[in-house]
Amino acid sequence: LPGAVTVVFERTEDLNPDLNPGTSLVGIRIPDHKFVREISRSCQGPIALTSANVSSTQSTLNIQEFKNLWPQLDIVFDGGELGDTFHSRAGSTVVDLSVQGTYKIIREGSAIKSTLAALRSHHLQDRENR
Repeated sequence: LPGAVTVVFERTEDLNPDLNPGTSLVGIRIPDHKFVREISRSCQGPIALTSANVSSTQSTLNIQEFKNLWPQLDIVFDGGELGDTFHSRAGSTVVDLSVQGTYKIIREGSAIKSTLAALRSHHLQDRENR
């Protein structure tokens, strides 16, 4: 991290349960995108947000691609084009680290190879293939 990896942990009691109701887990990502990191720094803390696409649909790379969602949003920032390749649209790799010493890949995403290498280098066990 930073990069195209979302890590999932058990949430603490300090986290507002309205952020992700119905689950005891929370996903955390530290993007490697200058614009997003500058916004986070200016807010002086973490930002709760979702991706700019409907679940199970392709990731968007510019604000025009999710224009249909604008009426449901409080604010839209235009940080420019995020890429122009299939790899760019793959979304982040999502890995569940909520069970100590193990991992579970939730979504392969664009950083799967480097993520698996990091997990294995720390001797974490794959919960799916034990």
